[in-house]
Amino acid sequence: MRRQIEGARGVAESVAACRPQVVCAYPITPQTHIVEGLGVLVGTGALAGCEFVNVESEFAAMSVAIGASAAGARAYTATASQGLLFMSEALYNASGLGLPVVMTVANRAIGAPINIWNDHSDAMSQRDSGWIQLYAETSQEAIDLHVQAFRLAEEMSVPVMVCMDGFVLTHAFEPLEVPSQEDVDAFLPPFTPRQVLDPAEPVSIGAMVGPEAFTEVRYLAFHRQREALGRIPEIAADFAAAFGRDSGGLLHTYRCEDAQTIVLAMGSVLGTLKDTVDALRDEGIPIGVVGLTSFRPFPMAAVRAAVGGARTLIVLERAFSVGVGGIVSADVHMAVAGLDQRHHTVIAGLGGRPVTRVSLRRMLLDAEAGRLEPLTFLDLDRDLIDRELARVRARPRSGPAAENILRDVGVVGARPH
Repeated sequence: MRRQIEGARGVAESVAACRPQVVCAYPITPQTHIVEGLGVLVGTGALAGCEFVNVESEFAAMSVAIGASAAGARAYTATASQGLLFMSEALYNASGLGLPVVMTVANRAIGAPINIWNDHSDAMSQRDSGWIQLYAETSQEAIDLHVQAFRLAEEMSVPVMVCMDGFVLTHAFEPLEVPSQEDVDAFLPPFTPRQVLDPAEPVSIGAMVGPEAFTEVRYLAFHRQREALGRIPEIAADFAAAFGRDSGGLLHTYRCEDAQTIVLAMGSVLGTLKDTVDALRDEGIPIGVVGLTSFRPFPMAAVRAAVGGARTLIVLERAFSVGVGGIVSADVHMAVAGLDQRHHTVIAGLGGRPVTRVSLRRMLLDAEAGRLEPLTFLDLDRDLIDRELARVRARPRSGPAAENILRDVGVVGARPH
């Protein structure tokens, strides 16, 4: 039954239907409503057989999840932004040990300067940690991806993070379908761990591995992720058959059949992008959209097949590598190497800046006219940049750039340098 609920609450109920046995939680905006919702469900008895563990930090949250999973429990946690970075060491441990922890990342910018709004820089910073990363376009897809994530994690014995845009999806209220307990039980088998820490049969995990075998161990982690490229679409197909709606998979295409320009993106910006493309299609401009769900493992063959027929390929990203440019673009360009295409990277929506139909339309028309640069920062205020660069040239000790720019736009009052 569809209900008008908050995205975070829908995710909490979806996770609860997966019957986690340990939920470890440390609050950080904008994921807090998810673990608060799970705390209420545990406290009221609606989620039975689950231990809700309040911890003192995000590092502790992931450490508890690792211990719980190693002991044979289905484990879940959630985080965002600096919290994900605080977990970094433990993230590598979870994947290196092959523990099927599921985690929600409510995507949020990384400071400094401090920013609580949405972009993808937090999850992107952990792209090589060995976790599968699935990106939700909508709150409904986020709900559905968590059910699939538990099944995928436990079948493959790898941890999975489900990424959903902070505030845009977590805090939005809309009609959502939360899977019933009966349907989830039929879809998700009880957790049968591959390895268990049991005092009656003591073993060690996380042993030191030297040069003689470290490459082979790491290769097996790579191999598991490559195997997941096959299971992700199969699990999505099983989900569609069981629940009657398509969610997940490696990627999806929109109006790409005859598209001469294709834009590839991830997350909630896809909705605005599709609306913009619909309007341009009405004007006879053949543009399509590819929505990437699986960023790790990266579906090279599927991306190449989806975008290979286009003359122009644009990768729209909500994060970037300082000093280089696009992050997703690097993988996309590797996937389409050798094709006769023009390639563009557009960085958009950093720190929660709105990505509007007006800006997207202008960018896409520039691409059609051959005016789009290979690397573009959408809606970048060049005047602010030039003023700060002029300050630095005039006075090397000009102070922090962020504070100077805030004074220029009149957000804060402070003594000018």
